[in-house]
Amino acid sequence: MRKQTLPVLCCVAATFLFASCQKNGAQKEEVKPDPVSAEVLAQIKANGFSTDNVVKTEDGYLVENDILLTADQLKQPVVSPILRIAKTEQYRTNYLVSALPRVIKIKVTNLGTAFIAGTDTAIARYNRLNLRITFQRITSGTPNITIKGFNQGPSGGYITLGSSGFPTSGGNPYGTIKMNTNQYAYGSNPNVLYVGSVIQHEIGHCIGMRHTDYMDRSYSCGGSAINEGDGGVGAVWIPGTPSAPDANSWMLACSNGGNRTFNANDIIALNYLYH
Repeated sequence: MRKQTLPVLCCVAATFLFASCQKNGAQKEEVKPDPVSAEVLAQIKANGFSTDNVVKTEDGYLVENDILLTADQLKQPVVSPILRIAKTEQYRTNYLVSALPRVIKIKVTNLGTAFIAGTDTAIARYNRLNLRITFQRITSGTPNITIKGFNQGPSGGYITLGSSGFPTSGGNPYGTIKMNTNQYAYGSNPNVLYVGSVIQHEIGHCIGMRHTDYMDRSYSCGGSAINEGDGGVGAVWIPGTPSAPDANSWMLACSNGGNRTFNANDIIALNYLYH
């Protein structure tokens, strides 16, 4: 998840535009990211993801600025369609959580009370949908998803708010959500509902959801229209959903800077996959 800042960060009165799940490169003082091979870029494209600004990390490859793809995921054959809602559509990946019904256990580690309360908020929102996948926050034992912090300041007018990945080929949810503890991410007194909305979005990735404006990221982010393409794996429209742009989805690439939860089409998509 990404937050856009004004160019002059030293202005205390600066306002912020929060953008969902995008990450914009490294800070100037950081080491330049390792180059990504042509073979890996081809695998990323074949899986239907943008090859712009791919960052190699210790866990895999960060694509579309907030989504972590592992080397194992990139090697999997592309066989599944992508779920679409509307012209500004809802999508899933080639990977979903399987062995349903099941309870996904989430643990928050070394983060403050706002992140814990935000996690509880996100969990409650999912569980109210009565899906065959439910969530439970635990304080001991082995979690399926760990939410932990990192500290990275602004770069190029943007700051990372959070990141996550997609389910494994074995049908398990992605195991890590990272939330930025830098002062420019959420401030000294984070708003619980906003933090919860970010976590809710990242959980969406962990269970297989892509950005709603996958075909045109400028819809929520502004700037140039970017069509990420579907990698030749097709798209399946969900009957009963509209053909007009959908401005309030919880999986839009960039947020409105406030509290955002599921809209009617999001619920249709989740029911289609997990009811």
